[in-house]
Amino acid sequence: MSVAFPSAAALQPFTEPPSLSASEVGDLEDWDRSCLWKPFTQMAGYVEGKPLVIEEGRGNWLRDVHGRAFLDGVSSLWVNVHGHCHPTITAAVREQLRTLDHATLLGPTNVAATRLARALVDVAPGDGALSRVFYSDSGSTSVEIALKMAYQFHAQSRVASERCRDVFVALSNAYHGDTLGSVSVGGIDLFHEVYGPLLFEVRRAPAPDPYHLDFGGDVAAHEEQCLVRLREVFEGCEGRLAALIVEPLVQGAAGMIRHTERYLQQAAQLCRDFGGLLIVDEVATGFGRSGHLFASEQAGVVPDLMCLAKGITGGVLPLAATLATEHIYQGFLGRYDEYRTFFHGHSYTGNPLACAAALGSLRVFEEEQVLSRLQPRLQQLSVHMERVSELPHVGDVRRLGVMTGIELVRDRDTGEPFELALQIGHQVAEAAMEHGVLIRPLGNVVVLMPPLSITEAELDLLCGAVHAAIEQVCDQQG
Repeated sequence: MSVAFPSAAALQPFTEPPSLSASEVGDLEDWDRSCLWKPFTQMAGYVEGKPLVIEEGRGNWLRDVHGRAFLDGVSSLWVNVHGHCHPTITAAVREQLRTLDHATLLGPTNVAATRLARALVDVAPGDGALSRVFYSDSGSTSVEIALKMAYQFHAQSRVASERCRDVFVALSNAYHGDTLGSVSVGGIDLFHEVYGPLLFEVRRAPAPDPYHLDFGGDVAAHEEQCLVRLREVFEGCEGRLAALIVEPLVQGAAGMIRHTERYLQQAAQLCRDFGGLLIVDEVATGFGRSGHLFASEQAGVVPDLMCLAKGITGGVLPLAATLATEHIYQGFLGRYDEYRTFFHGHSYTGNPLACAAALGSLRVFEEEQVLSRLQPRLQQLSVHMERVSELPHVGDVRRLGVMTGIELVRDRDTGEPFELALQIGHQVAEAAMEHGVLIRPLGNVVVLMPPLSITEAELDLLCGAVHAAIEQVCDQQG
């Protein structure tokens, strides 16, 4: 059943022609193939194609060097929040650049980093319970820091009669980044298996995944069994549990795998019952993606450590933060000669430009009432996904706020997947581009993650184009 949707040409905001000459464009395309090594990309196949070189972003749109405009349907890999080149954030960065570009946080502090720390404490779950902010540069490093903090906190807090709390527990299909500590707690073999000899041991519990692990079963019963297994893993730690790390309510890179608020609440309580710290990785879910500012807030869960990145600056500059409770912070205080310092840092820790962008983004949330304004779009997205779920090759639609995963299958009655070699998700993304929509799939899962600023017409375009692309591609496969 085909659906009508607006054309990209009617909605795109660009009026001036592209600025680069044909020879400049040719050089860029050549250099892209000959000099760049792109993330999560098999370059042997990539260099045989024609690169998509983005020159300009405006609102929720991107434009390439040939003048083709695309709706940014995945927020430039889940980072853009308020649209590209938002004037409030742009002005904040410009004003900051007028006074200070960068100064080290090893010794001095700076105005923007200090103001942002206060602002993050104010908006974090728990009414100030997360009272300390440690900056870094990416989601991976924010997780790395949380793991090191948890380990060192326990090492410095234990009495001689206690065992060392050195065991981390993570969930199956977890993704927490690409540095070695974050890979250790990750659970996606496709990304992580090759690095096995370099990683530290992690105990793993099954993440709730009713569609794949319990096809056709009862969701509540499935989650209860997952909690039973989690308890068993904790019991097996024999007093050595350091922390449980979770992506709250949705495992993004696993294919938008959902669990309920109750599961998160019960898992958090179990962790604390066994003396462990709770680390929530809000890198993907934070800053409005879930429909709340933070997903853990939606479940009423206050962690001991919270990892932030991606949308923290509105998608403008790289920045990450690890928030900790005062209890954890106090565990690192002592005399200089006790060496209780947290010996970790980055050259660009607390970069003023990035912090200014983050402050600008938080200002947009408040001044434009972003979360309340988003609610009609979430209802609209729900209606669209109900239609998509009726397509014959859609096995499951999973959604939290704007975070949406559409699982494509060969047989929806049995859940039989398409062979990965067919690259069905990639084919759908290519077909969506023909309608002026830019998305990036996760295997056979088509991911939608629009900016929170998406308009009614733009959301109709995004969902309609993806609906049409799924029909086009999957009907050819039979």
